Amino acid sequence: SAEYPDLRKHNNCMASNLTPALYAKLCDKATPNGWTLDQCIQTGVDNPGHPFIKTVGIVAGDEETYEVFADLFDPVIQERHNGYNPRTMKHVTDLDASKIKFGHFDERYVLSSRVRTGRSIRGLSLPPACTRAERREVEKVTVDALNGLTGDLAGRYYRLSEMTEKEQQQLIDDHFLFDKPVSPLLTAAGMTRDWPDARGIWHNNEKTFLIWINEEDHTRVISMEKGGNMKRVFERFCRGLKEVERLIQERGWEFMWNERLGYILTCPSNLGTGLRAGVHIKLPLLSKDSRFPKILENLRLQKRGTGGVDTAATGNVFDISNLDRLGKSEVELVQLVIDGVNYLIDCERRLGKGQDIRVPSAVPQF
Repeated sequence: SAEYPDLRKHNNCMASNLTPALYAKLCDKATPNGWTLDQCIQTGVDNPGHPFIKTVGIVAGDEETYEVFADLFDPVIQERHNGYNPRTMKHVTDLDASKIKFGHFDERYVLSSRVRTGRSIRGLSLPPACTRAERREVEKVTVDALNGLTGDLAGRYYRLSEMTEKEQQQLIDDHFLFDKPVSPLLTAAGMTRDWPDARGIWHNNEKTFLIWINEEDHTRVISMEKGGNMKRVFERFCRGLKEVERLIQERGWEFMWNERLGYILTCPSNLGTGLRAGVHIKLPLLSKDSRFPKILENLRLQKRGTGGVDTAATGNVFDISNLDRLGKSEVELVQLVIDGVNYLIDCERRLGKGQDIRVPSAVPQF
């Protein structure tokens, strides 16, 4: 096809799975909302990726994208999610926090704990594709439901376009505020159109349960608190999610979900649970040990700087979280993080006493 993009210098999952033949097969298709292959891959064409960091390079415009363009999305999903095959495997959801064991970390090492996910509202296009009216509908449906939360989950909504400077500063100080994304991965995908129209943040009065509306996904749901009580964070996460889902369903809406891909989100990297359970943790000795990357890899953990996905660590404090999202349940992933972080703390303690540490055997994938 004369339209085939030049992907020779690209390092992303889309580029490594798209062929001229596949492009020719899919390029004239569109979802019922009119979302096309070229719109799916634009972010990956415009952002070749980093020689050492393989990005995904493709986004969905609506729930149907994953079906209509499955010939490309399925291999991308399989590559990004360690061999999970959406055609033959089923994804299990489990939000029963009572199953979690050893969920309280040593707070000499762990400074804060959080669990986040995303949810999309069925029948409305996703952020790369949505119209202004759809985006406003997402906001209306979600805020309407959130206003029904009670007890320790009760709170209020701050609309980005109507915030006072004082409110804005408070949300920045709380590390809650999201800015207009500057990452070219998001801007090339069209997610920042009409900013800040219909964007906002809802949080409970205790500031431990919050929801971002219309950023990279319809909603991002976050449970967090200072300290090391991951079990309590996850318990609130599960309870809050179930309540929000119930309130949304009461209003005649539902979340996008299917048994092959779990919860449907904009980026294929977040399919399944969409879940990232993480801690901010001090590891001054272990982080300087040459075995640290291999230990993380075998525990299926990922490290980031504390400022987010592209940042370096400051003051030996790392953001450690689960690497996988799809093919394991929420309970399994949170337990994996708890066991893994406890292992890291044990290594840090041992190094402090001059004892040896060892690389654990690799955690099985599915």
